[in-house]
Amino acid sequence: MSKLVKPHGADALQPLLLEGAALAAEKKRAEQLPQVQISSRETGDLIMMGIGGFTPLDGFMTRADWEGVCDGMKMANGLFWPIPITLSTNQHSADGIKTGSDVALVDRESGEIMATMKVTEKYTIDKEHECAMVFKTTDREHPGVQMVMEQGEVNLAGPVKVLSQGRFPTEFSDVYMTPTQTRQLFEEKGWSTVVAFQTRNPLHRSHEYLVKIAIEICDGVMIHSLLGKLKAGDIPSEVRIKAINALVNNYFVKDTVVQSGYPLDMRYAGPREALLHALFRQNYGCSHLIVGRDHAGVGEYYGPFDAHHIFDEIPKGALETQPLKIDWTFYCYKCGGMASMKTCPHEGADRLLLSGSKLRKALSEGGDVPAEFSRPEVLAILRDYYANLAEHEKVEVKLSGHSAR
Repeated sequence: MSKLVKPHGADALQPLLLEGAALAAEKKRAEQLPQVQISSRETGDLIMMGIGGFTPLDGFMTRADWEGVCDGMKMANGLFWPIPITLSTNQHSADGIKTGSDVALVDRESGEIMATMKVTEKYTIDKEHECAMVFKTTDREHPGVQMVMEQGEVNLAGPVKVLSQGRFPTEFSDVYMTPTQTRQLFEEKGWSTVVAFQTRNPLHRSHEYLVKIAIEICDGVMIHSLLGKLKAGDIPSEVRIKAINALVNNYFVKDTVVQSGYPLDMRYAGPREALLHALFRQNYGCSHLIVGRDHAGVGEYYGPFDAHHIFDEIPKGALETQPLKIDWTFYCYKCGGMASMKTCPHEGADRLLLSGSKLRKALSEGGDVPAEFSRPEVLAILRDYYANLAEHEKVEVKLSGHSAR
């Protein structure tokens, strides 16, 4: 019997990806169905349903689910869920779809048929209300708000049959794993307590310190990289993976860390996204999630530790995966090493505060990076990436909010 945490809301993973003869038959049927174009974010959500990462969802949410998740972080059936998982289309396309009919869901960018869906409901939403509840802002400059406001006017709900994992298994074959695969790997290693470290950045010394704290108290750590879309100026997944490998191979005890990746786009929803990160890490078999400063944040929309506080506000037992809440971390010159607010008595000029934004800004401008900021093997990979950017690929990195301190 497994010693790992159970999947969310279920005794076993519930992947919706078809296989074998069923997959072949459904693919053939899908070619004859009306098509609905879906966004990169919706494709990522669909793949997560396919591989069991969003267990126990069986498809895209109804209006009752949407309302319950926005207003109380629970679906119509009472299941805890912090962010709506919805699919939208434009009014013209929706008018041609009858409730009860089947459609093929086609990735807008690749043109690949990703799934079939039985449309059980068509509904409209108050997009600004969703943004206010999920992102705590309706500011169009917020990348998550922009994503919601640009989606179609009509939401389609219904169960799905997933036909593909898209580009992820081939483009990221060295790190991409499904929840079934990570659970199997953890059990092979004899791990029962596993900490997930969420990242969309290469790891600097502060990140390294967080992971090593987790290794001290649990069996192992899964560094879990987002492989979907990021905002302009973020470092691409393939560069991040290479940099993380360099760090793990040179500065961690062998077999204490696993690097993996998952297929979602960032939503930048701060506290609510931290809860979603914990929820699907439970499906991947992780007992804990590292929650540091400004988890899944952007700009100044969230307080530095809002993502800590929200775990204290949800119902007891809503999640099995628990947060490892860690304070501000930094390099202290007087302490002579990495420290946190809880361990270091010094302040001001004695501390070098680290952030991914600061590192990106320094590297993008060809500036000096203190040796205490990041490991030399990591810096070499990142400098090479920035040195080879074409002029049109360069994005000015602006420091704001907590990253500017």
